[in-house]
Amino acid sequence: MSYAIIGSGAIGGALAKQFARSKIKAAISNRRGPASLEGALQAFAPVVSAAKTTDALDADVIILAVPFGAVEEVAKLRSDWSGKIVVDATNAIEFPAFKPLDLGGRPSSQVVAAQFKGAKVVKAFNTLPAVVLGDEPRRSEGHRTIFVSGDHADANEKVTSLATLLGFSPITLGRLGEGGLLQQFGGALTMHSLIHSNPVSGH
Repeated sequence: MSYAIIGSGAIGGALAKQFARSKIKAAISNRRGPASLEGALQAFAPVVSAAKTTDALDADVIILAVPFGAVEEVAKLRSDWSGKIVVDATNAIEFPAFKPLDLGGRPSSQVVAAQFKGAKVVKAFNTLPAVVLGDEPRRSEGHRTIFVSGDHADANEKVTSLATLLGFSPITLGRLGEGGLLQQFGGALTMHSLIHSNPVSGH
C-alpha cells in the first residue's frame, strides 16, 4: 500500500511524524508546493517526502489533513476517485465561533464522501488534538486509541491496519452515519484521548 498526506498543517505534520517514527513511507503535499516543505521534513527524510499534490494523489490511501473548507478544492483535482481510500481527518468547524459547522444534519464525512466520487471514505485520525496525535502512541500502560468509521469493511480494515502499524490501537465504530457522527467535531468522541491498556501477564 502507498500512502499520502494532503495538508501540512498541525494534523498533517503530526501524521508525518508518526509515519517517520514507524518507518512507513509516505508522501506529503500542500498547496504551496514541495519546496515549502523541505525544511519541515528534514527530520523525517527519507521516509516522508514532499510531493506535488497531483502526484501524491496517486497513492492508494490518501489522508485528508486539510481544513474542511478546502476539501472541495482537493476533490476537484480528479473526476474519478475509484480504487482510492480517502481518510477523512478533517473537522467541520465554524470559525471564529469554534462550533460545529451547520451541515443540515448530515455527517461531515458523508459530505466529504459525496465529493470524492468512487472513493471509499473512512473517518479516522481526527479526534485527537495535533499535539497528542503526534506524540508517541505506544505508552508504557498501553497504546493510544484511534477511532475508525466507514461504509466499506475492506477500507476500514486497511485503515485499522495502518493505525496499528503506526502504533495506535484502532477501534472500529461502524458506518459513517453512525460512528462518523460520534467522531466528527462536536460528537461524543471529540478530543478524547484514550489508552487501550496492555494485558497484564499472569492474569
